[in-house]
Amino acid sequence: MKFRSDPATIRGSIAPLVTPFTSDSALDHDSLRGLVRWQLDSGSHGISLGGSTGEPSAQSAGERIAAMRTAAEEIADRVPFLPGTGSHKLDETLEITAAARELGADAALVITPYYARPTQEALYRWYATVAQEFPDLPIVAYNVPSRTAVDIAPETVKRLFTDFDNFVGVKETTKDFEHFSRVLHACGRSLLVWSGIELLCLPLMALGGAGFVSAVANLAPAAVARMYELWEAGDFNGARDLHYQLHPLVDLLFVETNPAPAKWVLEQQGRIASRQVRPPLVEPSETGLARIRALLAEGGDLTAQIGA
Repeated sequence: MKFRSDPATIRGSIAPLVTPFTSDSALDHDSLRGLVRWQLDSGSHGISLGGSTGEPSAQSAGERIAAMRTAAEEIADRVPFLPGTGSHKLDETLEITAAARELGADAALVITPYYARPTQEALYRWYATVAQEFPDLPIVAYNVPSRTAVDIAPETVKRLFTDFDNFVGVKETTKDFEHFSRVLHACGRSLLVWSGIELLCLPLMALGGAGFVSAVANLAPAAVARMYELWEAGDFNGARDLHYQLHPLVDLLFVETNPAPAKWVLEQQGRIASRQVRPPLVEPSETGLARIRALLAEGGDLTAQIGA
């Protein structure tokens, strides 16, 4: 919780980890510890767990909290920890967020409630409830309309940012790049905005973004962190070079539903013990694997950088 008191310091590449499972689908705490160590060695500026890449909807609240505990122990305040604590149920969201606070999380990443398609007023009340319940914990909204079927509007973000001191930012996972600009225009650039869309991570920096929460950091953490650092240092061409070099790995992630392709690669590299995903996801098909192998051959050099 070293960074909790100053959330403006939570910047850069925040790696959204997969949740490793054993071959019989139990939580694999040893592999999770190894992934955290690799991210830290590779220069990631922060760690997230329990976002879409972490398969949270396929886990119980108890499992999610157990995984957070393992990650928090391994991180040990060396970088910011932003676990995903949201759910489609408010009581479960509050339970997991409370656990994150006790485990020393620096901020809570709270997804917009999925399936129900709430109105903007309902979204405001949802986040207001979370913010009021945990006034000492920075709250970050996780906007991912492709998975939740609801988009938190810039005006709603502005209301929350204005009304609650601990509502500090948004992880924007929308391909509508105009939306990024409208959120920052409505709220001002003191709002922390991270991109969750891999190919919009670098463009967001030009608008004043705080960084990115990019799933490709599961495969090439050093390259993703370096892209941010080059941009911040003013080496825009170097940052662009990495952006384009990462394209094959970005495409690899989504050959089939994320995180199944990433888990297959991580198992092949010996970074996790099993490629296991939980239902309703399945392991990549043979057709998918052929494409994954081709893309890995094209962009795999980046997976072997610092921390390999």
